[in-house]
Amino acid sequence: MHPSEIKDRAVSIRSAFERDGYVSLPGFFPEAELDEIREQHARYVREIVPRLPEKEVYYDDKRDPTTLKQLQSMEKRDPFFGDLVSAGSALHTLAETCLGEPVVTRNLQYFNKSPRASTPTPPHQDGYYFHLTPNRAVTLWIALEDVAPEQGCVNYVRGSHRYGMRAHGRSGTLGFSQSILDFGIPNDLDNRVDFPCRAGHVLAHHSLTIHWAEGNTSGDKTRQALGAVFFAERCRIDERARAAYQARLDADLAAEGKI
Repeated sequence: MHPSEIKDRAVSIRSAFERDGYVSLPGFFPEAELDEIREQHARYVREIVPRLPEKEVYYDDKRDPTTLKQLQSMEKRDPFFGDLVSAGSALHTLAETCLGEPVVTRNLQYFNKSPRASTPTPPHQDGYYFHLTPNRAVTLWIALEDVAPEQGCVNYVRGSHRYGMRAHGRSGTLGFSQSILDFGIPNDLDNRVDFPCRAGHVLAHHSLTIHWAEGNTSGDKTRQALGAVFFAERCRIDERARAAYQARLDADLAAEGKI
């Protein structure tokens, strides 16, 4: 989707985002652009991933490179992915449209659920990890391939961004270390919306929107996606709390032999 088209649709995009805590944009990336992103990702995995610190590369099974699960900060490692989320790009424009204010790029991530070893993504709010005041951020989830329910599609609790941060605790899930402790109350389940989707689909959600995904039970399909995170420019980050959390997590994962 071209930035000008996003601006033309700004009122409807922002209205849906404010009402539901997410907005769904099928066909955001046409096939030709998506092919280039996939080709560049394959190059990134081939050329850059082997040089990255272990704590920045997660596998479902550390002994099996085909179970690559998660990569962080791709925009800092490679100019192609830096351009993908830079100011003026379609993704950056979408993030500003959703929040209705200037944003800064925070992270471009890769997510996969391998067909043999993936685990469910626990119910959580991204804002728990961000340590922001105010907690105003948006994550753009970009499907790199078709995703059926059995591959672990994204699920949201509609409107959950309006009710603040829920209590979280350790989940034991690599890459998603926190889970909402009281998830499953009637308001959660009554407002569940799931999103099986086609490649090129983009989902944008607020940092306080509750979301999760089941494991990949397809047996023979991956579930590859990118996640682009943008913070509202006016937010303050508690860097000390963020660094302390990350240090504890890295130590725990290393002790468990996961990184």
